[in-house]
Amino acid sequence: MRLRDWTEEWREMGRHWKEDLLASVVVFLVALPLCMGIAIASGVPMDKAASVGIITGIIGGIVVGTLSGCPLQVSGPAAGLAVFVGQLIQDFGYQHLGLIVMLGGLLQITAAIFHVGQWFRAVSPAVIEGMLAGIGLLIFASQFHVMVDDKPPGTGREFGGIINLVTIPGAVWKGLAEPPHRPAALLGVVTIVAIIAWTSSRPQRLAFFPAPLFGVLVTTTLAAVFSPAVQYIQVPDNLWSAVQLPLAAMREEQTHLLEGPSLIENIGPLLLAALGLAFIASAESLLTATAVDAMQQRTPRTKYDRELAAQGTGNLICGLLGVLPITGVIVRSSANVIAGAHTRLSTILHGIWLLVFAMLLPNVLRMIPVSCLAAVLVYTGWRLMNPKTVRRLLEFGAGEVLVYGVTLCTVVVVDLLTGIVVGLAVAIGRLLHSLAWLDVRVEISADRRRAELHLAGTATFIRVPKLAAALEKVPENAELHVHVDKLTYIDHACLDLLMNWEKQHKARGGHLHFDLDELHSRVVSRNQQNRISTPASQSTEKSK
Repeated sequence: MRLRDWTEEWREMGRHWKEDLLASVVVFLVALPLCMGIAIASGVPMDKAASVGIITGIIGGIVVGTLSGCPLQVSGPAAGLAVFVGQLIQDFGYQHLGLIVMLGGLLQITAAIFHVGQWFRAVSPAVIEGMLAGIGLLIFASQFHVMVDDKPPGTGREFGGIINLVTIPGAVWKGLAEPPHRPAALLGVVTIVAIIAWTSSRPQRLAFFPAPLFGVLVTTTLAAVFSPAVQYIQVPDNLWSAVQLPLAAMREEQTHLLEGPSLIENIGPLLLAALGLAFIASAESLLTATAVDAMQQRTPRTKYDRELAAQGTGNLICGLLGVLPITGVIVRSSANVIAGAHTRLSTILHGIWLLVFAMLLPNVLRMIPVSCLAAVLVYTGWRLMNPKTVRRLLEFGAGEVLVYGVTLCTVVVVDLLTGIVVGLAVAIGRLLHSLAWLDVRVEISADRRRAELHLAGTATFIRVPKLAAALEKVPENAELHVHVDKLTYIDHACLDLLMNWEKQHKARGGHLHFDLDELHSRVVSRNQQNRISTPASQSTEKSK
């Protein structure tokens, strides 16, 4: 970034510091419960979860916020990565998470150097929506058990997400009938009810106050008054005691970087995990940045390679400290925009408030029940499973719903990375099918003197046999009328077939009715419309 741009940006911060200050407080209030809850959902050991989540949010606010290519985007631990990170912790151990995050950050920085940022936008929305719905379902299923102070039964097991989902009735029974779980279940239900009530009926002057934090405040107050026998958030007196350097963590299990067989044997899977992390985190961050651009016109459009480099730098530092990976997150980013932020100062300040709060008021965090944060994530997971998405995708065709459904099911049944890969494969397959699809229909009159040829779709050289077979059904002396109003493209091979067939058909006493020039111009106009969104030609077919 040029010095002149930095100077202008700092001037903007000076002009809008009041708006950014207020917005930063709102984002801080949204981020605080989410940072801790997502760390728990990611499988971080309970004694470290709150500190790890908050440290990740601090890095996302201060470091990534300073370097970001999307000034109003807020980064931190994300629900969209919780399931993937949980799988990494199960497969490699928490002590190796920092190394994977660090390698993922380096891959993101490398991708930014080679200007790959824009390419991450080339992901089908149906894949992203399916991924988010699958993540939402998995978070909902696992955190429902945590909400009753129980361990998710699918943790560490094959098809763990399905196990967590089908055992939800058992969790409900524990919350209703078993005394050790009943208080936590009650606090969880109160949290969700408070969130919904605040969302639907909060006073207009308090609209900036986030519903999840309201739910946490209500439940924490009840827990402080009645002192139920539930699990509470564990926060060390020293926030930074949760930091673990990757090399130090590996020495604890006698896996030295150069000599330890564990690391050497796992280097291939570790690199593959880092690649998956880099891809998912980058796609989520850059798509969120695109959404932030659409929500406001106060800042310049996102510089995607710079944003990718900022995310990579943040993840490199998170990896070095052994905390969670970072992405741009839509909930905190949209709160930042709605609260009236004008510059990146808001994002940076929210990270500073997290730091100050965690260092000066750790006793306040210790008052929060674990079931309360789990309830926030149950609500978040439910929101991610938005049924309106299916109706919206259906407007673009059943194929989009197919991509969505396949992605969702694969994420739930297998894992997040496989779900994305399979979803992308189905989306690409659907694209290839649409490029190759051609519907050819021949209608012949009763007296066999007139025939109608209806073409719909894409007429390319691979459909020449199908088109030729249809033309062979036309009687020798019939008048053939070709209808192309539903044809989106025709290539030279199909045009050449029609022209040669016309010559042969005339020689046998038949006639072909269509305007070749008009057909060509109609197809060109439609192609231009798809590319640059200009009005298509309004010409209609002329029969001779």
